[in-house]
Amino acid sequence: MAMAWIGVVVSAALILVIFVDAFEAMILPRRVRHGYRPAAMFYRSTWVLWRAGARLFPAGKWRFGFLSVFGPLSLFAMLSLWAAGLIVGFALLHWSLGTPLSFARQSEDSFTAYLYFSGTTFFTLGYGDMVPSGWFGRAMSVAEAGIGFGFLAVVISYLPVLYQAFSRREITISLLDARAGSPPTAAELLRRLAEARGLAHARPLLVEWERWAAEMLESHLSFPVLRFYRSQHDNQSWLAALTAILDTSALLITTVKSSDGHQARLTFAMARHAAVDLGLVSQNQPVPPDPDRLPAADFVRLQDSLRDAGLQIHDGPGVEKALFELRCLYEPVVNALAIYFRFQLPPFQPEKPPVDNWQTSPWMPRSPNLGALPTARDVDEH
Repeated sequence: MAMAWIGVVVSAALILVIFVDAFEAMILPRRVRHGYRPAAMFYRSTWVLWRAGARLFPAGKWRFGFLSVFGPLSLFAMLSLWAAGLIVGFALLHWSLGTPLSFARQSEDSFTAYLYFSGTTFFTLGYGDMVPSGWFGRAMSVAEAGIGFGFLAVVISYLPVLYQAFSRREITISLLDARAGSPPTAAELLRRLAEARGLAHARPLLVEWERWAAEMLESHLSFPVLRFYRSQHDNQSWLAALTAILDTSALLITTVKSSDGHQARLTFAMARHAAVDLGLVSQNQPVPPDPDRLPAADFVRLQDSLRDAGLQIHDGPGVEKALFELRCLYEPVVNALAIYFRFQLPPFQPEKPPVDNWQTSPWMPRSPNLGALPTARDVDEH
């Protein structure tokens, strides 16, 4: 009798834990703060193993492809574990209470029989070869069938919402390709804005990316599995785009003379908010980049490059210090995320002229001048 009641308690606890975990992961639109979530522990443990397995592949497209599989595959595995846990929980409950079953052919009331009965009931198969004969067993079967039907309905409705959020994130990242290069960099984004007759287009771009950061923060806190979904190209990622926008906003605030300083501060605040909260969800301790992403010599080269593009630059020793203070607010956070998710942080300035993704294809040579479009300045000169 004692073992039976222990089984009842264990099965009820298992069913309740899965209920709460699935509710928090798929329905509750906010960050959950307690640390005993099975879904969170599942992703943390499996991601560590998956990252270790990625080292078996050479750096490049094979490793990138292996890492990109984890997001969709882990989602499928998590849903399967929830369903299996509920089936086992109800089977254990029936077995502990000794629910009488009527069989179409002679069989015994073993745990495997209850497991089969629970599975057919959960997925509402209705074979009829095994049915409960008591009122309590019938009531439990109806409850499990309703739970299984509801679970499948929630999963079906969950996937479109998830992939719509992923699609919106990736559309904006793809738009950054022709604006900031591949991978995106702050210097290239400002240089191309300068080619468009100054920084007149900076404000709407910053507004767009402020909203993008806010949407990504909301969607990635509500659906943390989206953090593991990678972009189509190995030189693009949500973290590289976020870092490039933070770098650009920091330069507009401290280094480049611009009338959009206020909007740059708003975009910087929203992008940093997204980075910090995603770091907290991932339980990453901030780690300063090593080596420094923008040493003194590179900062001078960056200033010269922006001047050559036609931008007005603030002078004085306080400029580099102010920029460094802003970088300290976000660089350790995004660097920790890059280490955890195996992303590459973009530099402030590309070492050589970038080749955008739209300029490359399997049947065209890779060249710095391939497919280069004329700028307004080029048209004026001719």
